[in-house]
Order: sequence, then structure tokens, then C-alpha cells
Amino acid sequence: MTHLTYVGIDVSKLTLDVCVLPQKQSFTVDNHYTGLDQIIKRLKHVEACLIVLEATGGYEIPVAASLYDAGFDVAVVNPRQVRDFARSVGQLAKTDSIDAQIIARFAQATNPQPKPVPSAEHLMLKELITRRRQLINMRTADKNRLDAVHSREVRKDLSDHIRWLDKRIERIDRDLSEVIRNSPIWREKDNLLRSVPGVGNTLSRTLLAALPELGRANRREIAKLVGVAPLNRDSGQMRGRRTIWGGRHSVRSALYMATLSATRYNPVIASMYQRMLNDGKDKKLALTACMRKLLTILNVILKTYVPWSPKKRLQKA
Repeated sequence: MTHLTYVGIDVSKLTLDVCVLPQKQSFTVDNHYTGLDQIIKRLKHVEACLIVLEATGGYEIPVAASLYDAGFDVAVVNPRQVRDFARSVGQLAKTDSIDAQIIARFAQATNPQPKPVPSAEHLMLKELITRRRQLINMRTADKNRLDAVHSREVRKDLSDHIRWLDKRIERIDRDLSEVIRNSPIWREKDNLLRSVPGVGNTLSRTLLAALPELGRANRREIAKLVGVAPLNRDSGQMRGRRTIWGGRHSVRSALYMATLSATRYNPVIASMYQRMLNDGKDKKLALTACMRKLLTILNVILKTYVPWSPKKRLQKA
């Protein structure tokens, strides 16, 4: 869709700074439902309006949801892209009002695709997945500390905390299972994803929570979103080594662990991995290619709603 008006909103804990282009209007409101009502009232008659916000650790979610529910096209973009754009146009100063203007200029220049804002249930699933990952990281850190500690009192304290973390992780796992079980759509998608050898609860739930584009995007788009697409580094006659970077770290981490399992238990992935090693490819390169292959398979499964079939997959490998 071609938009005629681009709105950049810089979100902070207390305020929302707004810039409207090409009208060059700027204003600030409280980050509160009264402030959102003011924004909606001022923009509701604006034709073909696209509102763009940066992902700011969660503060942008209720703002984006309210604007989306009010009928606006809303896009939440990666703040790194906006910062790179600011540097490219020579804007080094940084204030909330300047940030709103840069976001609006970025929107005007790139016209990012608006996307549906996640539902409350989707946000809950995502937050549970995030909390589970945080607890696991804490448990791993305490287990590493336990190996280096000799004091009986400190070892007991660490052991008690590890047991508490174990119980919290078990509780979150039960909550996650209940959330998915209570949603017919998620339950079906979870069963489809886990039909693939190597894919367990962790990857399936992470994909459902953090990669809603799975099954909708094509294989190139989904690889870029996760950060497993090889990107060119060429200049003139120089051909640099293709590398992967960016993407959604939580998804890529879960995909990496699942691929390690798939190189042993999934016939397609195992065959591909061994073939690349036999051809002299580096293990890291082979594993990255297998991650992309596994992601492509999962994307096709959710796009077609056809569960894993070893014979069909082997023919396509």
C-alpha cells in the first residue's frame, strides 16, 4: 500500500513524542491512555497514514496495540535500522523529539510493511518463553558458580537456589503447555512442528511466540528474519566471504540446539550434514546450512499444514 502520511513515535516510559510528515507537525503527549486518545483524535482524519515505532523493550507494545485497534497501519521496526538511517543522513544529535522526526523520515524513505499487532495471548506466550530462557540462564550461571565454590554455606545457598529455579522452570513449562493446549490453532501448529525429528517443545514454542511469520513468508524472507541467510560482502572485484548476522537471536539459538539434535535423528538433516563434511566443508558452515534447511522444512509444513513425512522430505532434500 502507498501511504501519504508517515508518523514517527518515539516511545519512552513517561511520554510519546510524535512527528507527522510531510505536514512537519510535532507534539508530545503522556504515555497514558489519555495521551493515546489525543494521538488517535489528531490522526483519525489523516489519509493513508502509516505509524512507525521502534522496538523499545516492551514499552511500544501497548501503544502499537491501541493504535492498531483504532484502525491505523502500524509497523514496529528494529531500532538499529533507524540508527543506521540517522547516521546515513548525518543526524548525530539525539533527543526524544529528534528521534521521532528520524523515525518518521525513516518511514517515509523505506515505507516499512505494516503488520498485525500480537494479541494478548500471543504476548503472554512470548513473555513466558522469555522468562523461561532467563531462568535457564540463571540456573546455568549458578551451576557454574557451584563448581568453583568451596564454602559449605555458599554451596548450600547455590544448591537451594538451583532447586528453586528448577521448580520455577517446571511451573512455566506447565503454563506454556496450558496456553498452547487452550488454543486450537497453536495446538495444531505445535503438533505439526514437533512431527519433525529434532524439533522439541523449546523450538516449537519459541517459533510460535517469536516467529509468527513462519508459514507465511517465503524461504528467503524467513531465513533473513531468523538471521541464517548468507549475506554478501562484495566491493568492486573483491568477493568477500558470505556471513550471517542480525535476525532474531532467541529463535536462532533455539534453532541451533534443535539442529544439533537433527544432525543425529533427522534423516534429511543428518544426510545433508554428513555430505557437507565429506565435501570438506567447515563444521560451523555445515551446521548453519542445516539450520537454514530445517527452518525451510518447518516453514513449508506450516504453510501447507502437512506433517512431516520422511519419504517426501528425502525426495526434496
